[in-house]
Amino acid sequence: MNHELLLVLGLLAVVVCLFIINRPRMDVVALLVILALPLSGILTVEQALAGFSDPNVVLIAALFVIGEGLVRTGIAYRIGEWMSERAGNSEARLLVLLMVAVAGLGSVMSSTGVVAIFIPVVLSIAARLQLSPSRLMMPLSFAGLISGMLSLVATPPNVVVHSELVRHGEAGFGFFSFTPFGLVVLVLGIGYMLLTRHWLNGEVRKDGRVESRRTLLDLVLDYKLSGRERRLRIRPHSPLIGHTLGELELRTRHGANVIGIERQHKFTTRVIAADSGTVLQQGDVLLLDLFANRDDLRSLCQTMLLEPLHFKAAYFIDQSQELGMAEISLPPGSQLIGKSILELTFRTRYDLNVVGLRRDQVAIEEQLLEEKLRLGDTLLVVGPWKAVRQLQGKPRDFLVLSLPAEIDQVAPARTRAPQALLSLAVMVGLMVSGLVPNVIAALIGCLLMGAGRCIDMNSAYRAIHWQSLVLIVGMLPFALALQKTGGIDLAVGALVGLLGDAGPRVILACLFAVTAVIGLFISNTATAVLMAPVAVSTAQQLGMSPYPFAMTVALAASAAFMTPVSSPVNTLVLGPGQYRFADFVKVGVPFTVLVMLVTVMMVPWLFRL
Repeated sequence: MNHELLLVLGLLAVVVCLFIINRPRMDVVALLVILALPLSGILTVEQALAGFSDPNVVLIAALFVIGEGLVRTGIAYRIGEWMSERAGNSEARLLVLLMVAVAGLGSVMSSTGVVAIFIPVVLSIAARLQLSPSRLMMPLSFAGLISGMLSLVATPPNVVVHSELVRHGEAGFGFFSFTPFGLVVLVLGIGYMLLTRHWLNGEVRKDGRVESRRTLLDLVLDYKLSGRERRLRIRPHSPLIGHTLGELELRTRHGANVIGIERQHKFTTRVIAADSGTVLQQGDVLLLDLFANRDDLRSLCQTMLLEPLHFKAAYFIDQSQELGMAEISLPPGSQLIGKSILELTFRTRYDLNVVGLRRDQVAIEEQLLEEKLRLGDTLLVVGPWKAVRQLQGKPRDFLVLSLPAEIDQVAPARTRAPQALLSLAVMVGLMVSGLVPNVIAALIGCLLMGAGRCIDMNSAYRAIHWQSLVLIVGMLPFALALQKTGGIDLAVGALVGLLGDAGPRVILACLFAVTAVIGLFISNTATAVLMAPVAVSTAQQLGMSPYPFAMTVALAASAAFMTPVSSPVNTLVLGPGQYRFADFVKVGVPFTVLVMLVTVMMVPWLFRL
């Protein structure tokens, strides 16, 4: 063993220790590696920085953008709503639908992003069914991890292993090469979670609610808004047609506050903001917060030719993709103190309507519009989510106290869902057909997302998980350094020497186990970078096809089920699921063994050794 190899192995040990303690951040450690390897003379500067020009790094960045487009257009949330409706009151049906939906979405976008989207959905369903979140959160994280086994672009380790095959002169994996394994593991995972969910019985609050951020419904109840909501359609020849809301002064004259307007647009219905300059049209549906009594409402409908309509949920919560709420308070020195709600002109200034007032934790219902505001009062404002978000950057006359949990589920480009699906279909079609390289197909998909206004440039840049990219770029030179100094040959020689006579399946099992164990301490992407060269070189030394060995490493890198820190997906559900470290060990270790057995049986069957 030469001194250069000792230096690389020592550096690798230091890096692994830093990854384990997570100090400093993993991307900073990766940058330190890029510095250390050239300074030690092991690699040239060009070799250390080669990861920045790797097409697969660009591919992974493009896939983050594609996933963000699916989020911004509401596709992921619509699947969650559909899942909730179809599950009904059946926990078993919900678990199956949840795992299938998450795995399917995760096969074309970031599994971490998918799990983050579904956490509030699962919490709300758990509250409705009076279930402990712990019975659903671990199936959610397992499905997110299994999604990495369903397609080539589902997770960065797949792309890393594919790139290693190409570097050795092989054709690499196809888009659906992983799918047979992923489908079998998904079915196995669903059955496993149906059997073991009883091990995860956490506590449910006596009132059936789950501890989480406040929701729109919580705010509706706190400010006693129930019963004030009305939907009124403007009939032909109504005197409202052609006038602006500012001219009509509906709130002052009739006690009716317009908080949104449903308007037909081509084949869809949109909720548009209700500002003072909005011109009303025939067929518009006014979403009203009504302070007046029933007699005044009847008079308003007769005078203004308005048709009352039914509504689906309390205080327009069914419109939560368009209309949001926020609580604000009046701090000392606020110029709003002493003014009434009518005098605030809040809609004119901020495109939001004040619909609630609480004083000393009690909602004021009588003479709300004329009530003079005092220090410490909290107001509830309603309007478009864009305006709600912008409140946090407004003047010092008020402080934003809280934003409801639904703000995380808002899809700002909801009407662009067809364009997002088309962009995704084009990208997948190009990857499957092989007409262009995968990275070009992904970039075409990104451009189509932009052209279809599914995502803007600022959102695209924010969507890219730069920490993951820098981690890959920093770890790629490590693999080259190990190969250059003989570290890969040493690892392969030890593996073949110990298990060469035991048969290929035993070697595959050992390769899977080593990869899975390393993945407990460092990220699965870094694990794939280190283990992919070992797998391919082992196959070459044994005179076998490299594909079974590379596939084994890829599947093992996604099998991060054993601890809550072995994957960001597990870490995300740790708090909402109220889990302990031992819960993941108890459920994850047996399932990892099952996945290893499936891998060892299926890989030699689908990829000839």
